[in-house]
Amino acid sequence: MYKCYNVKKFIKLLMIDTVIFSVCSIFFFIGKMIFSSAQDENNGVFLPVIMYHSVYGDTPAEYVVTPTQLENDLQWLKSNGYSTVTAEQVINYTRNKGNLPEKCVMITLDDGFYNNLSVLSPLLEKYDMTAVISVVGKYTDNDAVVDPHNPMYSYLTWDDIAELQNSGRVEFGNHTYNMHSLKGERTGCGIANGETESDYRKKLNNDISQLQEEFAENIGFTPVVFTYPFGKVSRESLPVIRENGFLMTLTCRESPNYITRDTDCLYGIGRYNRSGLYSTEEYMKKIFTE
Repeated sequence: MYKCYNVKKFIKLLMIDTVIFSVCSIFFFIGKMIFSSAQDENNGVFLPVIMYHSVYGDTPAEYVVTPTQLENDLQWLKSNGYSTVTAEQVINYTRNKGNLPEKCVMITLDDGFYNNLSVLSPLLEKYDMTAVISVVGKYTDNDAVVDPHNPMYSYLTWDDIAELQNSGRVEFGNHTYNMHSLKGERTGCGIANGETESDYRKKLNNDISQLQEEFAENIGFTPVVFTYPFGKVSRESLPVIRENGFLMTLTCRESPNYITRDTDCLYGIGRYNRSGLYSTEEYMKKIFTE
């Protein structure tokens, strides 16, 4: 014989179950948030870094993009919700000062071509973006002075560098004073075969400190970013780089970066060369695939 169905009791039990479920759900989501936060802290913030060189003309090449290609890149980043970050922001993040955007990217340019001022700068202003430009001291002191302001091949003068610095959209990096070469006994600023570590460190220190001093003298700014010529990273270089006050090093290794609250994660930042032989869509697909 079936018992009578007690509606009041059923409703009471249902209400108790609902409360229990709600409480469990709250704790579940709180736990999930805490775990996700810890997970992000451990894994780091994903930071892809774009490496440009010259921006000129109508014929793209491996290390040359056209102004149209550059603008297409910036439009793509903007329309896909990416925000450029400065080296200062990233450094501060590793020191527990502030946060980074959820979708961040860093734009870098090597060698210090004049077209970084004539072409890049107006586009940074137009799209509200920033960039890091790493210059070679000898190019600025010698080549830029001899033949200035040709967008095809000239380099930035110190006046140009000051103008970019004052724009608030550009930071500068040290790309060595005179070690940007594939000729001779060494590749870039790497240690040469048979060179003692002591001699190497002395030569490297003399070179990069010369450019640091010229930055301070000419624009009142001392770079904290060091960019390895040709990406030639040398174990013996790191003590010298640290002693000269650099807080971030840029390589040519094409790999993603995960920025944590550990300052050491900034030594050896990977970058993806922006070859002009790819469309914007092809290039962006490559660098934003984690």
